[in-house]
Amino acid sequence: MPSALAMTTRLLAGLSDIAPDYDALICDVWGVVHEGHRAHDVACDALRRFRQTRGPVILLTNAPRVPSAVEEQFAGLAVPDDCYDVIISSGGAARAEMARRAKSGTLPFYYLGTGRDTSIFDGLDVEIAPLDAATVMLCTGMRDDDNEVPADYAGELARVQAKGLTMLCANPDLVVHRGKRLYWCAGALARDYAAIGGEVIYYGKPHGPVYDMARSEIAALAPSASRFLAIGDGMPTDIKGANGQGLDVLFIADGIHAEEVEPYNPEHVTALLGDGGTHAAYALRALKW
Repeated sequence: MPSALAMTTRLLAGLSDIAPDYDALICDVWGVVHEGHRAHDVACDALRRFRQTRGPVILLTNAPRVPSAVEEQFAGLAVPDDCYDVIISSGGAARAEMARRAKSGTLPFYYLGTGRDTSIFDGLDVEIAPLDAATVMLCTGMRDDDNEVPADYAGELARVQAKGLTMLCANPDLVVHRGKRLYWCAGALARDYAAIGGEVIYYGKPHGPVYDMARSEIAALAPSASRFLAIGDGMPTDIKGANGQGLDVLFIADGIHAEEVEPYNPEHVTALLGDGGTHAAYALRALKW
């Protein structure tokens, strides 16, 4: 099995080139399995084939919603439920932290995000509070990501920082594709908050706890599995996180970094990843078998 520290990234014809070397996948979702509007059928087929011939597939997403809400989204995007075993989300990890903080009584929190991401705190002993009454801030993204940019929140973040609230960032991604358009994510607001001295706790990739969760799920599904391959398209999240965990990585080049990958050859892909402080053993333009 080639090391993730291989000097030059190997361009594959398909996942089947290396599938026999691995017995579990930890795969990103947005940019790999779908792009916000529809499923990538070929990618879903590749994951299904791996499950049928090799072992479990864990979907690891920085979506700021709980796994059941991600599954609901999958239904609308036509992502089949037979191409994965378990979903682990940054939103689910953030919900667990909210639940922990609420154990000592109702948790008043300042909320920065949209109504579609409230599954993180629905059913918990928490309440959305004005800034003066809040003890923590939960950020799932901008309130109107169709029309807003992080700079629009500079004044609000300054007021929150002056109050001394810790931000719980439920999605470390800076941007995400929906179709061909890029949208800002919670990670961009967290970046700006940290830049003015605010304390941020991140849930999701590239941070270690979600990988511990993935390993636990794999151990439950396939106790003898020991050779894990990470798949993703985001260098600061998917690739950096897998590198930090010592996992071999398959970089999906036509995801969020699509405009940067030309010319698509081993030398340029290796250099592109290196410029981002990351490395990958393998690359595909898009996930396929």
